[in-house]
Amino acid sequence: MAQYVRGAAAVAVIRICNPPLNTLSVKTLLALQQEVKHASIDPSVKAVVICGANGKFSAGADIKLFSSPDWGNSPSLGSVIDLIEKSDKPMVAAIEGMALGGGLEVALGCHYRIAHAQARVGLPEVTVGLLPGAGGTQRLPRLIGVPAALDIITTGKHIWATEALKLGIIDEIVEENTVEAAIRLAEKVSGKKALTKGRRRGTWLPLN
Repeated sequence: MAQYVRGAAAVAVIRICNPPLNTLSVKTLLALQQEVKHASIDPSVKAVVICGANGKFSAGADIKLFSSPDWGNSPSLGSVIDLIEKSDKPMVAAIEGMALGGGLEVALGCHYRIAHAQARVGLPEVTVGLLPGAGGTQRLPRLIGVPAALDIITTGKHIWATEALKLGIIDEIVEENTVEAAIRLAEKVSGKKALTKGRRRGTWLPLN
């Protein structure tokens, strides 16, 4: 449910794998947690790229998660994102297709975000009577400001990559292979200590 490979000598690539939309099931969360821990303790890894299989980052939490008998044994999405965010190694999200709901929350936990020009992001939980439950309601306002974040959270609308770049949700748009671009960025920032922080308009701010 999450593949761990080397994208470059010092860059690990963690690929979320739960077709067709890479939703975050119990098994996916367990695997993602395991691979993030693996990358964090591997001394040969200096930076990490998180992406989704088959050109899709993640459409968010698997609704079956809430009725799964394994629910009590699963790490919470929030705890997995905290693990990503608190890593000393730079984490780069490579967003293709969509990063929606919990998928966007995973990306927000990363220290850098690169998106393909045709990608979409959003927090559509409100459309089913919910609110983002894994830190998105805190991280997004601290990244792009309260008014813009409230608009996204309360409407549930999807944001195309070009607008997401203008808002500051993502750092870079590419027309090429998004994962390869993320690996290049990861190589560039590898070895730099990534502290627990939320970034707004290029300024690092503490989340707590």
